[in-house]
Amino acid sequence: MILEMNDIKKSFGNLNVLRGISLNVDKGEVVSIIGPSGGGKSTFLRCATFLENIDSGEIKYMGKTAASTDEYGNCHYVSAQELREFKSCYGLVFQQFNLFPHYSVLKNVMDAPVAVQKRDKSEAAETAMEMLRKMGLESKADSYPYQLSGGQQQRVAIARALALRPEILFFDEPTSALDPELTGEVLRVIKQLAEENMTMVIVTHEMPFAKAVSNHVIFMDGGVIVEQGAPEKVLGDPNEERTKSFLRNYSQ
Repeated sequence: MILEMNDIKKSFGNLNVLRGISLNVDKGEVVSIIGPSGGGKSTFLRCATFLENIDSGEIKYMGKTAASTDEYGNCHYVSAQELREFKSCYGLVFQQFNLFPHYSVLKNVMDAPVAVQKRDKSEAAETAMEMLRKMGLESKADSYPYQLSGGQQQRVAIARALALRPEILFFDEPTSALDPELTGEVLRVIKQLAEENMTMVIVTHEMPFAKAVSNHVIFMDGGVIVEQGAPEKVLGDPNEERTKSFLRNYSQ
């Protein structure tokens, strides 16, 4: 088991965004999280990657506990140093690429392995070039983000996440900022990673894509998991009326 999240709760003031959500992800599994905007999907991902602190629940990576809740309902995280080790387990790809505009493509990809994982610069550069080749962007190594299309920037962001050699990759609506042509470009890359058995959790609005690449689909709304299961079941023959309604509206 690469990731375990048990009974995760998160509020912002009086707004209960996550109301007790659990998720297990095995090695090589691709989990897609779908649902309406404001349903808690991105917050859930931010909690999984320690960008937000949970109010209560439990988070484990590779069987080790990163956050837990005591008998009094207080949530505790491991030390900052231990948390850094947990952070090396995953890579995260955002909606808006989040590349450093003043860094070349190569430096964007090799920066975290050097700065965070303290890897040797020459080894990090070699890995970065390997990942750029994988993304079809080897020729863009010396370019800067402003010289790239949105699809190319997102592929650089994926290369950057892969350069950390993570156990699991998280994608937060990786195509929402792209036009349809560039969306296809990025989805092909993610599909290739799925075929290579990369463990992934993908928040997406791309239903045909979710059906094609996922082992497991989760439909979230109102901070809870409404329905989950095999993609052909959740997306093709859902049990819950809320899921059916969402999919009907999506297809219109």
